Amino acid sequence: MILAHRIALDPNDLQRTYFAKACGTARFAYNWALAEWERQYAAGEKPNEGALRRVLNAIKRESFPWMLEVTKCAPQAAIQDLGVAFKNFFAKRAKYPKFKKKGKSKDKFSLSNDQFYVEDAGVHIPRIGFIRMFEPLRFVGKITSAVISRTADRWFVSIAVEVPDKPPVKNQDVVGVDLGITKLATLSTGEKIAGPKPHKVLLGRLRRLSRAQSRKQKGSSNKRKATMKLARLQARIANIRRDALHKLTTILATSFGVIGIENLNVAGMVKNHHLARAISDMGFFEFRRQLEYKARMRGGQVVVVDRFFPSSKLCSDCGSAAGEMPLSIRAWTCGNCGAAHDRDVNAAINLKNMAVSSTVSVCGEGSSGTSRKARVKLSSTKQKLGVEPVVRYA
Repeated sequence: MILAHRIALDPNDLQRTYFAKACGTARFAYNWALAEWERQYAAGEKPNEGALRRVLNAIKRESFPWMLEVTKCAPQAAIQDLGVAFKNFFAKRAKYPKFKKKGKSKDKFSLSNDQFYVEDAGVHIPRIGFIRMFEPLRFVGKITSAVISRTADRWFVSIAVEVPDKPPVKNQDVVGVDLGITKLATLSTGEKIAGPKPHKVLLGRLRRLSRAQSRKQKGSSNKRKATMKLARLQARIANIRRDALHKLTTILATSFGVIGIENLNVAGMVKNHHLARAISDMGFFEFRRQLEYKARMRGGQVVVVDRFFPSSKLCSDCGSAAGEMPLSIRAWTCGNCGAAHDRDVNAAINLKNMAVSSTVSVCGEGSSGTSRKARVKLSSTKQKLGVEPVVRYA
């Protein structure tokens, strides 16, 4: 198992300059490889990233001697990233790769494990020496690689470590999780977790800084300062959202063995211009990504229910389906059995029941069907390093 730990760095001016040069080299190599890829494809050839890396190695001493000022990994890893981008494009997981522009794309470059080493609370890189980290490396194991990146005016290192697989802890508890925009998540236990909604809370300040930045003269020092101030606020919004998702997904993965969620069509949902901002502010895709890998690490299972499953309209008591139910209806009563339902809690219970039936069909055990109403409580867990209880935001 490979885990990555992202740590903030405290470089001096010389080290910051080296980082900027390495990021520029990586960006240039990516753009050069993309242009060469398109040229070869237009000529009827079959380009690949391995051949492009060999070509760049052969010509860089004469054509691009300034590349020798930084680590050899910066241009090589950038071309490898292009190869991954094309694989995702051909698999229809991403759009066609675009050329990177300075100031518009993320500044980053990679290092192989022979180009650095970690010592206490610092990382040592050839040519620029020791760089202090704001915290020591959390994981113990074989270090495989590192990525140094810039967010706003801060530099970070993401160190990938190969750690031994831990034996999974069997947990029989099952929960259904219904995601929403009024509450981030509603559990089948009846508990509702409100999201922080950082973009909505800081939208006024974000608009003011954006207007101020757009009014500055292009290329001026004031423009650069305003851009950096706006980038800091955008990074803060992303960090607040990421922190809330990590806390919630960690407690779910450690408390339950089977978690049922809905396969939401987020790309289609954000096309609704009335709800797009609220949906994006919750981070549904990131929630699912984190939940799946954390459950897999702990031996759990995430059951993804089909997006067309009527979780909100299906009575969790008798299984009968209600008619049309717009988003304005938050509570309803079943016309068949008379049971009163909270819309979100009922959806979460139906997702839990579907998760139970899915795991039962795999394991070959008996089941009480979709009408099962047995509820589970959050199992008690010991406090672990990096694991915090679910935080309810006002």
